[in-house]
Amino acid sequence: MFIEIRKAGFINKGAELMLHAAQQKLKERYPDATFVMAPTSKRSDHPYHNLVKLGFYPKASLWRYGIQWGNLANLAPRPLREMYGVVLDREVDVVIDAAGFAYSDQWGEGPCSELAQSARAWKKNGTSVILLPQALGPYASERNRKAMKTVAENVDLIFPRERVSYELLTEVVGEQPNIRQAPDFTNLIAGVLPENFDAEQNRFCIVPNCRMLDKTDQATRDAYLPFLIKCTELLLRKNARPFALVHEGKDDRALADKFSAAVGGIPVVQEKDALRIKGILGACSGTLGSRFHGLVSALSQGVPSLATGWSHKYQMLFEDYGLPEGLLEVGASDAEIERKIAWITDDRERIQAQLKERAEQLKAQSEQMWQQVFAVIDQRTEQRQARRSA
Repeated sequence: MFIEIRKAGFINKGAELMLHAAQQKLKERYPDATFVMAPTSKRSDHPYHNLVKLGFYPKASLWRYGIQWGNLANLAPRPLREMYGVVLDREVDVVIDAAGFAYSDQWGEGPCSELAQSARAWKKNGTSVILLPQALGPYASERNRKAMKTVAENVDLIFPRERVSYELLTEVVGEQPNIRQAPDFTNLIAGVLPENFDAEQNRFCIVPNCRMLDKTDQATRDAYLPFLIKCTELLLRKNARPFALVHEGKDDRALADKFSAAVGGIPVVQEKDALRIKGILGACSGTLGSRFHGLVSALSQGVPSLATGWSHKYQMLFEDYGLPEGLLEVGASDAEIERKIAWITDDRERIQAQLKERAEQLKAQSEQMWQQVFAVIDQRTEQRQARRSA
């Protein structure tokens, strides 16, 4: 059985965490499955050399100008494809879409259009398609609305990961039995604490996000860096031992370096491995973050957190964890910022206990989600075996 995992990657550590979480669960259930992913260029999300390290076979895929050029690989002789381990799109049995947040007006019309066209082809080929829990919408664009209707008609399961995403999708396509709400599924995977990480010196983690500078209005963009500096100064005054953690690439690193320098220099930690990043977050006394999966990693391990974000997914995440007061606007007054910092540091034990209880409930929901995924894949396997013996 060929299982493709798509829309996960290695640059964005949230995407890498989703990749590890999905592959781990699927390998446990289907140890003999062959895992497939479409490689990208060397500097993009999932280059070939990274896929090979995790045991993925490359799928012939190149989406350009609304056309799937990877289908040209159908013309290559089968022995040649097998020599280089290349898998055709029509050979894939199950497609697992692990996009964290792609199908929305906020990312333009390309992603929804590509998914709709691919979903039609997969349905025609008999491929099972599952969209794992992710943020969806909004859909003001008529083209995106039409595309998502096509998606809903042609895939087996869609899991909006919170209430607003569910409402935004079903407002377009209506409530359907294949649309079921489930939380972010990275809450089940364990982190790894690096041996060289000093958990005593680095206690309170600040995770910046460059998307706060290009996905928000001008007032928010202008206020973001001063906001980070203000929060860091307050944490230093409380002897909270703050440090910056880079959750993605060079743009996040540039932000971390800027607010670190502005307060006289706090440690800036950068790790390549998403599991090690989750391990670091789990060892902290608290976090202030703008990266969604950095916040999931903290909250799911019972770490008290504050968040500022650029889409509905942040608000919904904190609603799911029963901590709506953890949201903090970058334009908040100095008094409000100081109050929230005091709350998250001084009331840490109570918040931690509350989060751990809620985290267990959400993990149970994630396990239920995987059982629904397995039911679809098992059905696909049975159908394939029936055709072979017919």
